[in-house]
Amino acid sequence: MDLTIEQIDRVIEMAWEDRTPFEAIKYQFSLAEKDVIALMRAELKRSSFNLWRARVNSGVSQKHLFKRNNEIDRFKCSRQKMISGNKISKR
Repeated sequence: MDLTIEQIDRVIEMAWEDRTPFEAIKYQFSLAEKDVIALMRAELKRSSFNLWRARVNSGVSQKHLFKRNNEIDRFKCSRQKMISGNKISKR
């Protein structure tokens, strides 16, 4: 699958977020976990990739749904509108 630069940036951002599971990335971009790992390896500096991999493999990250205690009913955080560039009301 060919992704635009904006889509690649969004996948990387989602992968860095501890609360965004790989299943959400697969749902939105049709990228399996191994594809996300390959994309991160290709796009990040070696040291950044190593930090990310260590974090995902440690107990800190909840990148897999089975590691979570509760059920997920949506795939976006409260700040999603700002991140995706949708129009929101300003304070």
